[in-house]
Amino acid sequence: MIDRTEIRGLNDRYVLLDFKSRIEELYKDFRKERILLTSSFGSTSIMLIHLFNSINPEQEVHFIDTTYHFKETLKYRNRLIKTLGLKVRVVKANKLENKFTRQNQLWASNPNLCCYINKINPLDLIKPNFDVWVSGLLRFQNGFRKELNVFEAKAEMLNFYPLIDITREEVGQYINIYDLPVHPLVYEGYDSISCTHCTKKGNNRAGRWIDSAKDECGLHY
Repeated sequence: MIDRTEIRGLNDRYVLLDFKSRIEELYKDFRKERILLTSSFGSTSIMLIHLFNSINPEQEVHFIDTTYHFKETLKYRNRLIKTLGLKVRVVKANKLENKFTRQNQLWASNPNLCCYINKINPLDLIKPNFDVWVSGLLRFQNGFRKELNVFEAKAEMLNFYPLIDITREEVGQYINIYDLPVHPLVYEGYDSISCTHCTKKGNNRAGRWIDSAKDECGLHY
């Protein structure tokens, strides 16, 4: 059981740090091999990836391949692997289960189940190997994320969001300062980028699951 008092203490300490210092401190407080870093290689992913890579180049980046990503996302991922020397581990659903989502077009009829099969379950299977799960959620992206702290306890897993309280302007400034490559679909008006069937152009996450109350895949609930 995760100690809630300890989590409050972590949040009180880490909230005073800048985003780089938070990641440096994480490696002091937790074992490197027990830190799970995931990335969608989306529109804002480069900042977190670059930070971790500059602090610990040996840190693996886990990429959940739903098999429904834009070709631009896969090319962008491969470009970052080459230019930054990233160590990327691909996480995928069982082939038969993934085939079931494709044959039945679950993204249209039951998007929650589609996300569960292709995103949530594959990651759940490897979570027991880690103590802390790191992802690049940002408060300005939607209402759910607005309420998150730097550390959150979710289903016996400690989640770490080192960039949660930075602004969109700070993300842009960081990318410009380090002259980092941007996801090509950003220039076409995509702000939040995931699977092709569930992603349209739009600000923040307005382009995700249009005409649906759904605004999260469920990974972070």
